[in-house]
Amino acid sequence: MTVIIGMDPHKRSATIEALDPTSKILATGRYSTDNTGYAEMLTAGRQFPDRVWAVEGCNGIGRHLAHRLVHDGETVIDVPAKLSAQVRVFATGNGRKTDPVDAHSVALAALHAPNLRRVEADPELVALGMLADRRDELGRSRTETVCRLHRLLLELIPGGAKTFLSARQARELIAPITPSDAAARVRLRLVVELIEDLETIDRKTKAADKELRQLVAERGSTLMDLHGIGPSSAARLLADTGDIRRFRDRDRFASWNGTAPLDASSGDQQRHRLSRAGNRKINRVLHIMAIVQLRNRTPGRLYYDGRRAGGKTSMEAVRALKRRLSNVVYARMLADQRQRDLAGPGGQSGTTLDSSATGSNPHTDPSDKPHPGPNKQANPTTMPTS
Repeated sequence: MTVIIGMDPHKRSATIEALDPTSKILATGRYSTDNTGYAEMLTAGRQFPDRVWAVEGCNGIGRHLAHRLVHDGETVIDVPAKLSAQVRVFATGNGRKTDPVDAHSVALAALHAPNLRRVEADPELVALGMLADRRDELGRSRTETVCRLHRLLLELIPGGAKTFLSARQARELIAPITPSDAAARVRLRLVVELIEDLETIDRKTKAADKELRQLVAERGSTLMDLHGIGPSSAARLLADTGDIRRFRDRDRFASWNGTAPLDASSGDQQRHRLSRAGNRKINRVLHIMAIVQLRNRTPGRLYYDGRRAGGKTSMEAVRALKRRLSNVVYARMLADQRQRDLAGPGGQSGTTLDSSATGSNPHTDPSDKPHPGPNKQANPTTMPTS
């Protein structure tokens, strides 16, 4: 008899509830996440010989506990927050949230959803994920710094500076400026400090890109060969996707990344609408890939132009292109994975990579089902490539 131990995780505490296959509550508890509290929680769970830990949000707030459990030899599955939220509404009749109610909902979701992803901490993918997050933070910091710089330059230079501004160009702009009063002197000093911050961010960004490029190459990925995929985008795809084989086909992958449109047909009216679901970070990667392809004479640009000629609006054509590029990325990652299976340690033929902390498992959960309908497999070579 397998016991499901549902967990509602937080930074400093975790609430658990153990259910048997008939949904009978066997144990409950709230524990701190320090060494003492974690040891007590692990002891409480291990009183059930046949057990599975169901943790909500293993890619987010629950990741630190999920990894610790996996490292201690426990079986852990990832319960999506949306799934547990649905269960909570049906189980309680309302959306009221408490830690015990959340733990109960997580356990129920795991009990009745047979194909949830099993978690395994792959150090390489965890490292890629952390570095991709850091690279994203540097990008946001650069944007914020440039915005502050523009605001101050507008008060120092009539008309301000051009939109895309580098640190060197900003230094050249302020070189001839002689402040005439106290406010101008402070303003100029702040501009100099912001330029120095921008130079520091640019150095760190360059170093981060170099490290990511090396790690992605060592992983055996050829994603960067695709037009519009850089080192940070490739790292994000690898870290968040994990084992691409967990998606049965490209439709499931598109549903997971939010590029598959949702059926919104009613009566005789047949239409689809934009999906706001899915992994938004991967969706952003595909959006950037689409925009870069549109700036150049690529197969992606030709596909977009064909859609526009067919009567689609610009936004509809971009969405269709993103869906198309999702197929390209899926095919490329699948080919890379097959090469890894024939490679050295950790990728030998016969090796089963059942899962990863970022969700690598050959199985799919209900949220992975394609929204548009049954899969119609096409030859990947017909899709736009680099």
